[in-house]
Amino acid sequence: MAGAEGDPTMESGVVQTAIPPELISFLGGAGGRSLIVKGGAGTGKTTFCLEVLEKVGKKGQSFYLSTRVSDDALYHQFPWLKQTEMRTRIFDSGKILLDMLVGRDSARSSQEPSPDQKAKVSGARDFLKSIGGEGERPTKVDRARLTALMQHTRMPEVEHVYDRIEKVLPEKSLLVVDSLEGITHRYGLEMEEFVMCLQKDLVENSNTNVILVLEKAEAGGIEYLVDGLVSLSREEVDERRIRHVRFDKLRATNISKPRYAATLSQGRFRALGGLHSRASNNGHAGSSRQWQAIPDSPTHFSSGVPDIDALMGGGYKRGSYNAFDIDINVSIDDYYHLFIPTFLNFLAQGRGMMGVLAGGEYPDRLKELITQHLPSNIFDSRVRIIDYTATEQTSPYILPFGRIRSSADAQRAYEEIERAVRGGQDKNPYIEYTAFDTLEYQQGDNMAITGLFQAVQRTKIMGNLGIGLLKPGLMVTSEIINMMDTYFRVVNIDDSPCIYGIRPRTLIYAIGIDEQRGAPHVSLTPIV
Repeated sequence: MAGAEGDPTMESGVVQTAIPPELISFLGGAGGRSLIVKGGAGTGKTTFCLEVLEKVGKKGQSFYLSTRVSDDALYHQFPWLKQTEMRTRIFDSGKILLDMLVGRDSARSSQEPSPDQKAKVSGARDFLKSIGGEGERPTKVDRARLTALMQHTRMPEVEHVYDRIEKVLPEKSLLVVDSLEGITHRYGLEMEEFVMCLQKDLVENSNTNVILVLEKAEAGGIEYLVDGLVSLSREEVDERRIRHVRFDKLRATNISKPRYAATLSQGRFRALGGLHSRASNNGHAGSSRQWQAIPDSPTHFSSGVPDIDALMGGGYKRGSYNAFDIDINVSIDDYYHLFIPTFLNFLAQGRGMMGVLAGGEYPDRLKELITQHLPSNIFDSRVRIIDYTATEQTSPYILPFGRIRSSADAQRAYEEIERAVRGGQDKNPYIEYTAFDTLEYQQGDNMAITGLFQAVQRTKIMGNLGIGLLKPGLMVTSEIINMMDTYFRVVNIDDSPCIYGIRPRTLIYAIGIDEQRGAPHVSLTPIV
C-alpha cells in the first residue's frame, strides 16, 4: 500500500524549509563563521552538510573535503551530486594525498611570505578587528597556523583547499570538512590545534565559512573555539523514527526556533517548519479559488488530499468510521488542515455534512474556512452543526439541541438533519464529524458510547463517512478505538504538525501546505 511503513514516496510540493533560516542568517553574516556539526552515527551529518553546501554555498566558492568516504562513494549514496556543478565542489582527501605521493602535487609559490611576515600580517588584522574595523578585504589566504602545523607533516588536501579558497578571495568561500576526526587522526594532530588553525587562518583572516563535521555525539570541549554548534539527533515515537536538528550556539544570530524536525527522505536533508510560519495569522491563507473536487472511486471517498488518499490506500473507505487522536499540543488550525479539504471535497460534489464540534471550534469559523472556496449558500443548505448549549436557532446551519427534551424530539431533529445534508436524495452519502470530548462532556461517557454505536451503525448502513475526533483524557477512547476502521494520531514535533497511522501502520508524516497550490491544499512528507 502506498504510504505504508518504509514507503517514503509522498513528496508533492510539500512546504519545507530545507535549511533553517537561522543557519542561513548565521553563514550570511559579515566575515567568516565557523560551525561544528555533531551527532551520533546515522543522524545525517553528511547529508545535512551536503544540503548546506548546495543551498548556501555559491558555485566556484564552496568546497567539500571528504575524509571518511571517497567521492565515488558519495556519488553512489547521493546521486544528485553527480551534476557537473556539484562535482566541482567535492574533494576526495585520499586522492589528493595520492597525487602528492606520486609527485603530482603542485608546488607552492616561491613568493609566499615567510612565517614571520605572516605572523605580522595576522597580528595587524587582529588589531584592526579589536578596534572595530575590518581592514581591507583579504586577497591572499593567511597560512600562518597551517605553516606551523606542517613543520611536523605535510597535509596536501588542506593545502589544496587553501589554494582553492585563495583563488576566490576577496569573495567569501564555504568549506566543509567531513570529518574533523578523519583529518586529525591521519596526521596525529590534536583536534583543538587543527580547529584553531582553520579558525585563525580561514575564518578570521581569510573571509571563509568553515563547517566541521564531528563524528562523535559530543564536542569534547572544542565548541568554545568556534562560532556555532549544531546537533543532529534521532529518536523513536511509537517505534517510528523522528529526527531533530538543534542550534546549540550561533554567535551574533537570533535563534527564533532552536530545534526543527527533519527528514532525510530520498537522500536529501530537509528541516520541517511549522505550518503557521508559512500561512497567514488565521493559519489557512492561500488561494481563494473555487475548490475543484477530486472524484471518488467506487470503493473510497477522496480526502481531498492526494497524499492522504495514498496513505489510506485510496482514501476513506465508503461506510467507514475513522478516528483521529489529537495530541494536546496540536492546535485546531493544525488539524483542520487535514479535515477542511475533505469537507470541501464532499460539499463540492453535492453532498452534505453534520457535525458536533470540539471545544474551541466554532461554527462561524468553520463556515468562514469553507466559504473561501465554495458559495455560502452551499454551506447554509448542506451543513448542520449540533449545538448542545443553544436553545434558539440563530443560523440555518446550527441546530439548537439545548431545547431537546425527549427522545422523540431528538428523533425529529436527526430526521431534519438527514433531509438537509442529503439534499433530498435518500442515498446521497454525507460526512458525520464528531468531537467526542463534546459528547462526553455534555452527555457523559455512557451516553457518548451509545451515540457512537448509533453513528457507526448509520455510517455502515448508509455508506457515509464517519470522522471521530479524540482528545487526551477521554473515558470513551478505548471503546471508540475498538470500533474504528482506521486510527491515526496527530502530534506536534518541533512545531510541525505530524500524522501517523496505528491502523494501518504508517511512518510519521509532516503536514505541510502545498507550495504550488497554497492552502487549503496540503501535502505530507515522510520523516525517515
